[in-house]
Amino acid sequence: MAVRQKGRALALLLGTVASMGLGGCMGQMGLSSMVTKGNLSVVDNRYGRAGVFVLLSPVYGLAATADLFVFNTIEFWSGKNPITGKSPALVDHKADAVIKVNQHLDPALNKVPLAMLPQGVREVKVSYPDERTAQMEIHYIDGHRDMMRGEMRGELLDIYLDDKLVSTLTRKQLDEKAGAGKVEV
Repeated sequence: MAVRQKGRALALLLGTVASMGLGGCMGQMGLSSMVTKGNLSVVDNRYGRAGVFVLLSPVYGLAATADLFVFNTIEFWSGKNPITGKSPALVDHKADAVIKVNQHLDPALNKVPLAMLPQGVREVKVSYPDERTAQMEIHYIDGHRDMMRGEMRGELLDIYLDDKLVSTLTRKQLDEKAGAGKVEV
């Protein structure tokens, strides 16, 4: 039984990693560029460089694979290539595109996903302990954490920050603010 659960968990993990890796693999190819730069600095002769290229072909293959499935994915989601340190991501460079879709999309789809976190926030974990409660654990870059929790109490929503009640909204207020795209506490 435990082996089946581990197998399912592994399959889920691999599926998640594969979908992320295949979903954002266009990037600067930073590791491959480093291998090429190293190749070019070994010898100054074109035939010598071609010979070094043949010898390094397995390294080129590994570097390209790592770029496509790891480093370019990080670049796509974070907006910065972890090897080159350059930003914006290659996919965010302005170009005179033939097919223009950005003006028809929600503005959130024109931005780097992880860059949308507020400054100083490293991670936000959302959980639902029960059918009336939602909570967000906010992890900051400096190491401290906050816990924001919302609890439905009939037609009221009580909002807590680190177990202190900071606001109460009626269902109508909540619906109005949700429709406007913002909830102020």
